[in-house]
Amino acid sequence: MSDNNEWRVRLKIRGMTCTDCENHVKSALLRVGAKDVSANFRRGEATFQVKDKESLEEAKHEVSNIGYMPGDAEILNMSERIPEIAPGNDEYDLLIIGSGASAFSAAIQAVGYGAKVAMVERGTIGGTCVNIGCVPSKTMLRAAEIHHMAMHNPFHGLNTSTGAVDLAKLIVDKNELVGELRQHKYIDLIDEYGFDLIQGEARFVDERTVEVNGRQITARNFLISTGASPAVPNIPGLYEVDYLVSTTALELQKLPKRLAVIGSGYIAMELGQMFHNLGSEVTLMQRSARVLKSYEPEVSQAITEALTEQGMKIITSATFNRVEQVGDIKRVYITVGGHEQVVEAEALLIATGRKPNTDSLNLEAAKVKLGDRGEVIVNEYLRTSNHRIYAAGDVTMGPQFVYVAAYEGMIVAENAITGAEKKIDLRVVPGVTFTNPSIATVGLTEEKAKTEGFDVMTSVLPLDAVPRALVNRETTGVFKIVADSQTRKILGVHVVAENAGDVIYSALLAVKFGLTIDDLRSTLAPYLTMAEGLKLATLTFDKNVSKLSCCAG
Repeated sequence: MSDNNEWRVRLKIRGMTCTDCENHVKSALLRVGAKDVSANFRRGEATFQVKDKESLEEAKHEVSNIGYMPGDAEILNMSERIPEIAPGNDEYDLLIIGSGASAFSAAIQAVGYGAKVAMVERGTIGGTCVNIGCVPSKTMLRAAEIHHMAMHNPFHGLNTSTGAVDLAKLIVDKNELVGELRQHKYIDLIDEYGFDLIQGEARFVDERTVEVNGRQITARNFLISTGASPAVPNIPGLYEVDYLVSTTALELQKLPKRLAVIGSGYIAMELGQMFHNLGSEVTLMQRSARVLKSYEPEVSQAITEALTEQGMKIITSATFNRVEQVGDIKRVYITVGGHEQVVEAEALLIATGRKPNTDSLNLEAAKVKLGDRGEVIVNEYLRTSNHRIYAAGDVTMGPQFVYVAAYEGMIVAENAITGAEKKIDLRVVPGVTFTNPSIATVGLTEEKAKTEGFDVMTSVLPLDAVPRALVNRETTGVFKIVADSQTRKILGVHVVAENAGDVIYSALLAVKFGLTIDDLRSTLAPYLTMAEGLKLATLTFDKNVSKLSCCAG
């Protein structure tokens, strides 16, 4: 870089804690002649333009003088610079349809790049996770788990009991938590970051225009972030029955004596166990031969055993013939093994997957192609068939996790606003089902690894070989590790155990960074933690863990 070229600098700054701090830093940098200054206390950095190294040192000195701590300075080359937003007639640089995790992630990132951003929402701000998904279901699952433990603790000498469940009061508490998180983690951020919120339903008019409440709005780029909704199967009589889906199940005011659940995925299992732990008699039914059919067979077997031991009824390989309602009773007519059965319940929950919310967008006018399930088709840059329009989150029917949606939103903002060509990387995505015991998985299954051409070796460790499970007196579960027998690299880890979701992050690091069986073996695993099961499972490749002393490696 010649002395005549001004330097574009990204300077790390410690000590900024709020927007006032940002303003103090910007003022200090402007005083010493820096240009095009921005600061972000969340990222702990400022970007600006100076003439040369001497000017940079002067800028760092001025930041230090006002009480902040300048750190490393990165000189941005042309390919790394945040480009100026090209002038034009469009009202916005990025218009986002939807207000969930991918929407807010993209908006915050885009504003940081200097873009003018708007978000369109037809309903409640915040999307699925905070309003009707992760947050409400997990707080209710925890309440139900505490109730179940009080009634069924495994320790002799402890006399615990509980009274009747006041479901309506639990729902009030759940709604208060949801409201607080929606306000603090979503609504308050709109003014904090300064993007526009437009209430109404967006419908594309053409390739660069949407209509909201009769107003036509143009933008340089769009993000479709409309999420997904519960899918309902085509079973005769079902639409004449007063059935529940995941959303309405979490609003029930009275606990049903009996609950029938159609479905065998994570939503069916979580909500089914929640109602069981609160006191309902629960029957899970599914067409597949086993629950969680895309997971490892050992995982399916372990969670089936656990739920059955707890008193839930699980029916597999069912053909659904019809559904009817007589008074308050729902009847599900199924055929299993050639014999017809009738499952009766006061409440019927449909948990058979989700469908993308694309019907009202008029995407044909925008020349955006959809898949067979109505999902928005995107490439590795999250761009649709219209180069101006991106999509992220559940509407693409990729991995339906809030952290995946947030990650994708950041990628969209970078690609749409800065002109980057950043690809998404979803090769190593952890998944957690919050049953008890919980289920967590990352990487390849044994079958998938073989399909991809690996020479596979596996280790299967029953939970009763893990000391933490023994002291908990909860030993139904499993650890399974899939590895490449040639390199001994860990390809996948699958766990059914208490706190499996916490354990799986360590496994994610092993899979993502190519650690081997021997790498994990060489670590010191803290005794009487569930994470110790990972190390024990690596020992199981070559040793009989039951023949080792405690902590032996």
